[in-house]
Amino acid sequence: MIEAAGKLRDDEALWRFSAAFYARPGVSEALVALQDRAGWDVNLMLYALWLGVCQGGRLTKEGLAIAEQVAQPIRTDIVEPLRALRRKLRADPAADVQSLRDGIKKLELDAEKAIQVRLGRIQRSARTGVGPAARAAAARANLARYLGPDMARSPEAAAIGEALEAFIRD
Repeated sequence: MIEAAGKLRDDEALWRFSAAFYARPGVSEALVALQDRAGWDVNLMLYALWLGVCQGGRLTKEGLAIAEQVAQPIRTDIVEPLRALRRKLRADPAADVQSLRDGIKKLELDAEKAIQVRLGRIQRSARTGVGPAARAAAARANLARYLGPDMARSPEAAAIGEALEAFIRD
């Protein structure tokens, strides 16, 4: 999975990585907890990890600022309002409301995919010859740069790190 994803050059490489990594045990819970508790962007966390794991790249301060600028308009104007509405409708047991909620969830995911396609375009060339240990180290460093030193030591970041190690091994 990692080798193949590292060689992808199309616009959906980040999205495919994200889907595979997000499905790992404990990852979605940790990412959503960081999002809900501390306001971090799941797409930017996944971008930081992908950049290290699949591209062998290190996230710079400038690169992070560019990624945040790329993600911010869609996140603020589309994803966050859709997420708030979807969560608000969660408690309504009516089947027709839940059908609407499913449609909102699809729109939310489509908007997140648009963010990831844009993020994937800002980092287009993979470094060759970077081994698994170096890619894992880059991914951890990238996540720490995004989260900052305090949150990088959080239980959620630790869970993501453990899942990352297993993901690279697999």
